[in-house]
Amino acid sequence: MSLKLVGKRIVLGVCGGIAVYKSIELLRILVKEGANVRVIMTKNAKEFIGSLIFEALSGNSVLLDLFEDKHGGTIKHIDWARQADIVIVAPATANFIGKMVNGIGDDALTTFIMAVTSPTIICPSMNTYMYQSKAVQRNLNGLKKDGYYIVEPEVGELACGTKGTGRLPEPEVIFDKLISYISKKDLKDKKIIITAGPTHENIDPVRFISNPSSGKMGFAIAKSAERRGANVDLISGPTNLSSPIGVNVIKITSAVEMADKVFSCSDHADIIIKTAAVSDYRPKNQAFQKIKKDIDEISITLIKNIDILQELGKRKKNKQILVGFAAETENLDQYAQKKLMDKNLDMIVGNLIGASNAGFGSDSNKVTLFFSNGLKEILPEMSKDDLANIILDRIVTIKN
Repeated sequence: MSLKLVGKRIVLGVCGGIAVYKSIELLRILVKEGANVRVIMTKNAKEFIGSLIFEALSGNSVLLDLFEDKHGGTIKHIDWARQADIVIVAPATANFIGKMVNGIGDDALTTFIMAVTSPTIICPSMNTYMYQSKAVQRNLNGLKKDGYYIVEPEVGELACGTKGTGRLPEPEVIFDKLISYISKKDLKDKKIIITAGPTHENIDPVRFISNPSSGKMGFAIAKSAERRGANVDLISGPTNLSSPIGVNVIKITSAVEMADKVFSCSDHADIIIKTAAVSDYRPKNQAFQKIKKDIDEISITLIKNIDILQELGKRKKNKQILVGFAAETENLDQYAQKKLMDKNLDMIVGNLIGASNAGFGSDSNKVTLFFSNGLKEILPEMSKDDLANIILDRIVTIKN
């Protein structure tokens, strides 16, 4: 769960369209993230799906009719508009968009929108030719000028049989756009390189040397940095994670490949954050065919890989920020501080391996931050998403 939406009062507007099924999943995500969500449905939306599922998932009554919204001596749609922290309309039809840009309030949702002062996100969804029409484009441009945030529809096959722009983005994409919209932009236009995941050092075509790194921490930082306005290159070893939206993901396998990619990009980076667990050694000789188990013992000679972080420290340019990670089994302070100094880092994130709910593969982490000025900060256990933002907050402090 991200702290950004915990306790936030969100109103989800649902217009009539085949994409309403995605609104259900979007509602589920928002509730899971700790938001208090209320739903307003248009009469046409009710033709596609009933209100009961929205009530069950949100835990709140659904507003359906402008003339039946009085409760406790107040007017519900005005109350909701005043209390809302964020408003999302998904799907937003051409009809709704036209009414909105022209200030027409003739039902519960459009009247509610007229009274809203909080950030409002509009997610158009309609037939391709409708979306491309001059009227709809003119109306969308009007909404943008009025300060509304538009989540552009995707290209795909639509329910009407046409293929083109007009498809409502997946709920996860809309959620990502929401978080990006409400995030501070203190990293705007900064070039950030992030490494993540393990590396695989092949012994033969079916065996390799590696480690348990999942890549979750690096992916979380990349996702948060992009939301805060950065241009992000994520150089990742083999993982099972989906690529963060808006991030340039460069996939590699071995430590040698990672070094090549990192060094080719590093000169133009403002910030480099190296979370990857790169193998320290690789087999001197790699078999081109599978090694058969014909003998009881086998010896593999290992040679040392280049220390990417140390080399980056040597190459570090003026004002470039370099951040490393230290996963240790003992003496965290001693080893992390030595690594900080030896590799010319601005900050290092240290954690002890083996703790429950922290480190490799976990969705949470418990770390200590060590800084080049001698300070350190012990953080409590938290989700890797929340930790990603704290790490970026500290980097911004260093940058400034």
